[in-house]
Amino acid sequence: MFDKVITLEKSDQTAPLFGVFDSNIKKVEKAFGVTISNLADEVIVSGEVEAVNAACKAVKGLIALLDKGETLNEQNIAYVISMVNSGEDSKLTALSADCICITAQGKPIKAKTVGQRHYIDTIKNNTITFGIGPAGTGKTYLAVAMAVTAMRKKEVNRIIITRPAVEAGEKLGFLPGDLQAKVDPYLRPLYDALFDILGHESYAALQEKQRVEVAPLAYMRGRTLDDSFIILDEAQNTTPEQMKMFLTRLGFGSKIVVTGDITQIDLPDGKRSGLKDVVKILKNIDDIETVYLTDKDVVRHKLVQDIVRAYEVDAARKSKIKNEK
Repeated sequence: MFDKVITLEKSDQTAPLFGVFDSNIKKVEKAFGVTISNLADEVIVSGEVEAVNAACKAVKGLIALLDKGETLNEQNIAYVISMVNSGEDSKLTALSADCICITAQGKPIKAKTVGQRHYIDTIKNNTITFGIGPAGTGKTYLAVAMAVTAMRKKEVNRIIITRPAVEAGEKLGFLPGDLQAKVDPYLRPLYDALFDILGHESYAALQEKQRVEVAPLAYMRGRTLDDSFIILDEAQNTTPEQMKMFLTRLGFGSKIVVTGDITQIDLPDGKRSGLKDVVKILKNIDDIETVYLTDKDVVRHKLVQDIVRAYEVDAARKSKIKNEK
């Protein structure tokens, strides 16, 4: 049995670190097979040497989050544990408690993972950013938050959010209503993000003044978009021609964020994804950057992360079988 002691610099950190009925620290104990106790301002980790060293890294990571004003929860505890297990715990220092903006309900929006922090910084520092990653990594939501922040700071005059209306197993013609009613279901995730951040009344007022626009990608053709924050969502479902058309809408004083998941392409067989093409074509151009988010950046229910990882393993298995034939 090996013991290691971590001294808490702030005595009031003990309660939030351990959690109600020690619920937080029990997750660390279970993950590494150790026993963790406390005495005054000391945390004592006991177990096998390697397990204790790993658990101490996790405890220090959680303390670092508390130092930055974060509240420990199931998601960020699991994230810290996963970073320790993958040997990436040193990257946790890149996490910042900086608030991007405040939602209509008064909740702060912050980066929850190192990948998200990098994504936000890349958007700040580049005119065009490609955010690629699986479902649940916050690609669209964070882009919308950055757009709202830019408009509130008067860095842009309007927000334009678009996505291709690609059919995924359903036919547009079978949906009721006029054209707008038919495409609205494809745009619903974008409305949800805007409503959450701006609130319904603010969104309606800005939309009436044409300062916020949500529209299918086809509506972008022939336009030049100046002083705008433009987001293209579900970009994996664009063709190379559509992607070129969209990117060339860029006007003076504007910023573009393109998001997508290249593992969920709904284009008809034989059609190339414009997103897969464009990251190769533009990779060496200044002021254009690509950020790849992974399953570690999934911030939805833990099962979403497990599902994403399972599909990645299955895809790798199928690819190996195909290559062996």
